[in-house]
Amino acid sequence: MLRSGAVDPELIEQIRLGMKLGAGEILDARWVDNGPSWVALRLADRASVLRLQPDYAQLSGLKLGVVAPWDPVVDGDEAQFEVRAFVPGDGMAEDPVTGSLNAGIARWFLEEGLAPARYVVSQGTALGRKGRVSIQRLGDDIWVGGSTVTCIEGRVSL
Repeated sequence: MLRSGAVDPELIEQIRLGMKLGAGEILDARWVDNGPSWVALRLADRASVLRLQPDYAQLSGLKLGVVAPWDPVVDGDEAQFEVRAFVPGDGMAEDPVTGSLNAGIARWFLEEGLAPARYVVSQGTALGRKGRVSIQRLGDDIWVGGSTVTCIEGRVSL
């Protein structure tokens, strides 16, 4: 990780307001910077993640991930966590599936005992996508995987 650990309270407050979250809805916030400078927020439940409607102008220049656990009784057992990735001002406001963010969150959650050694993340739900990211810890390594769909194929000659 290039940067990890706690996020400054002032930045958390800016993010909270931009995400339109109430006081106390952010359970924790961490830097999970493995290159893209992600800040990740942990919320209480999947519904809280899915109902987010950020004010992108207040969040411009930030790369934000939001994660919460699935409740097997309410949400089913297809995944253990819901993730959303917001990249305001980067050409697209929300990324449907984000390997780097999921890798950073995995490092945080596995180090803190917030996730099992193997789990599945749901991402893209709010965009009408059904992204699934698999996370697996093998020794000191964290593997991030999933399936893809080829949308365009070609060849470049230099």
